[in-house]
Amino acid sequence: MTGEITTIETLDQPDEKTGAPRVVIVGAGFGGLAAARELGNTDIDVTVIDRRNHNLFQPLLYQVATAALSPADIAEPIRRTLGRFHNIKVMLAEVTGIDTAAKTVHLDYGADVAYDRLVVATGSEYNYFGHEDWRAAAPGLKTIHEARLIRQRLLLAFEKAELSQDPEEKKALLTSIIIGGGPTGVEMAGAIAELGRFMISRDFRKLEPDHMRVILIEAGPRILSAFPESLVAYAQRALEKMGVEVMTNLPVESVSKDEVVAGPHRFRTGCVIWGAGVKASPAAGWLGIEGKAGGRIPVEPDLSIAGHPDIYAIGDTALGLSDDGKPLPALAQVAKQQGGYIGKALRRKLLDGKDSPPFRFNNRGNTAVVGHKAAIFDFGTWRLKGRIAWYLWALVHVYLLVNFEKRLLVSTQWAWRYVSRQRGARLIDENAASFVPSSTQRTET
Repeated sequence: MTGEITTIETLDQPDEKTGAPRVVIVGAGFGGLAAARELGNTDIDVTVIDRRNHNLFQPLLYQVATAALSPADIAEPIRRTLGRFHNIKVMLAEVTGIDTAAKTVHLDYGADVAYDRLVVATGSEYNYFGHEDWRAAAPGLKTIHEARLIRQRLLLAFEKAELSQDPEEKKALLTSIIIGGGPTGVEMAGAIAELGRFMISRDFRKLEPDHMRVILIEAGPRILSAFPESLVAYAQRALEKMGVEVMTNLPVESVSKDEVVAGPHRFRTGCVIWGAGVKASPAAGWLGIEGKAGGRIPVEPDLSIAGHPDIYAIGDTALGLSDDGKPLPALAQVAKQQGGYIGKALRRKLLDGKDSPPFRFNNRGNTAVVGHKAAIFDFGTWRLKGRIAWYLWALVHVYLLVNFEKRLLVSTQWAWRYVSRQRGARLIDENAASFVPSSTQRTET
């Protein structure tokens, strides 16, 4: 967002009447919102800055991309979420830098925001490992725009295949390729397989389920590397039963909109999706420090940044350590717990002058859904798979949604899908590029 303001102004100067301490939170994801809520309706002046006007439940974006949910089901305006807190201001802006000496945050339209304490919760983005030109051809799943783009390409590919007179072109259009065998890649592969077979069997007259291919490519030796081998074996069997081709030890060499080259294979495709890894936001660069492990900022036990005791990093931006010294995973539950912790800690420190004990992560398990009534759940000491794990996955994800309205809406949608197998969000933008394939013969039907 680029404005025409050239004179830099500093916003949120200390309130001489109240002397309220100023906390600035950059990012309104799981961590940022959790921190803001803990600071809500207190004698602290809180400013939340985000480049989007909505918070987004990213774990369910793949369901938007595969027409199971609409974007509004998993997103809500930040002002609505935080509107009940009288001491919280929301700013739609993009942060371009941080002046640690002046204690100000630079915004893209020329203004600065002053802070006494700063919480950096800017999340992560997909890592294309030096191939940024692949991003346009193979979008990831971090934003509503990307989810809509994937849905558009998937649905258009089926429409083109229905019209095509060329068997090879039809086969290529019905081939979807997912790059990356982590939870996002596995969830997308299963969801696309279910969506495609449902649509072909019900809605299309010139397509057969056997025409469809869903290929999941992983450069490593196995998919779902963070899960135990027994759960991985179950997930792979479930995917293959759904018709997904799982290919491991296969690094990708080139990607274009209609072709992927991986090892000795050259795949023609109608849709490519990226899920091969993430990197932190550029927040480390704003602070002039070197990020670790994908650009994440190392943090102290209280989530502050070494050398900057008034600045904290949480969520995917931060590189925190668990009790056993291992890096905390980039998961929603980590960000939410860190946000809640830092909000309470700042409230105690700024209002009562009391320190808080170090942050400790309470691991509530790691989960991935494979398909309809199939999921895996790893609690460390015990594990679940199959239908029970799927029910538990659904309960956890409904609980993590931002409010009761979204929980009720998504639960209702899922219940209807469970019974009818219908997908209600299969809409194609009428302004999309012409989708008539080159081989199509225009005939009356």
